Amino acid sequence: MQLSSDQWSVMERLHANFNDREAHTRLPLPIARFREAATNEIHEHAKHFDDVKTVYVNDSWLLETFANGTPDTMANYVRLYNDDVDEMMSVLVPSARYRKGHCAYGKFTVPQPHGLHTDHSAEDPDSEGEPICIARIETLGTHYVAGDYKAYGPETQSMFKALRYWIAVPEGEPEDILDELLKRETLMTIPVNRVMLMVAGNSSRNSQVTQHIAARPPQGGLHSAFFQRQYKLS
Repeated sequence: MQLSSDQWSVMERLHANFNDREAHTRLPLPIARFREAATNEIHEHAKHFDDVKTVYVNDSWLLETFANGTPDTMANYVRLYNDDVDEMMSVLVPSARYRKGHCAYGKFTVPQPHGLHTDHSAEDPDSEGEPICIARIETLGTHYVAGDYKAYGPETQSMFKALRYWIAVPEGEPEDILDELLKRETLMTIPVNRVMLMVAGNSSRNSQVTQHIAARPPQGGLHSAFFQRQYKLS
């Protein structure tokens, strides 16, 4: 998909040095769009499930699914996503090497979200910021903290704490705080059907790991699919 001149400027900085904290404050960045036919097919497949199925992409899954089994619609799209995103990342961030990934799909019903969080690298505690590409199909776009999260004042930091641990704070209940931060555009929403580049890994002074929170499904739930692929830097 076409990037603006400002987005290209950010991408060029990340290409030269991925751990550029100022550039990180301008992420997530859309790097690709799913075709309409693909989003329709993925969404329709997700509607076949009344709970959430999670697939962890590793060698055993590839062997079981493609070498020894018959892949279904979602498995084929997971492989296409992996191959296409790997190819893009080889150009955008040449030092990126696959670390881990997963896909989740079906009916999302849990009313209390996975709180405000980052995707870290427990298997590599010394790592700094790392590229991660996520995509949400059709519904439930992910919310993220816009800009430099360290620049927000004490009141907003307290509100972030409410969302991180899903607890009440002096500023209010987490449900109300989520709505208020979205209204203020302190939290922004990642568009659906896009591949979004963000930052995972562990905190360092050279990086800002993207803080994000899943959108809350309405009563009764919504069908959706989620793709994630995280990289380490060589």
